[in-house]
Amino acid sequence: MNKLVRFGISLGEDLLDRFDALVAERGYASRSEAFRDLIRGSLVEEEWRTGGEVAGAVTLVYDHNKKDLVSRLTDIQHDAHDLILSTQHIHLDHDHCLEIIAVRGRAADVRRLADSLRSVKGVLQGTVNMASTGKKLG
Repeated sequence: MNKLVRFGISLGEDLLDRFDALVAERGYASRSEAFRDLIRGSLVEEEWRTGGEVAGAVTLVYDHNKKDLVSRLTDIQHDAHDLILSTQHIHLDHDHCLEIIAVRGRAADVRRLADSLRSVKGVLQGTVNMASTGKKLG
């Protein structure tokens, strides 16, 4: 485990009150854990910007009855086989499916894959959730 380093931070009272409300709402054990989470989130955003490696999931909800939708999604995924670790397909009801696609690769490539999947006609919702692997790619 890394050595913990303590440091001080100055905040306006209003901002601190809002932050404390967020800490309570999200169930953090302490302000420190909430700050660590915010810092990690900012570092992941930096990985997105600078091209570091990320891992995460692209989640899609779609109507499988839309003509050529499933075929198009499969083609896009096959074209991105180097980014995709696995997929999970869940039948939500007679017409709708949930697909969770585990991904790992360069942040920009993952973003392009997610955008191409979300933009297929018949996809009702698509999200991408990423975390940094801490690995810099050349």
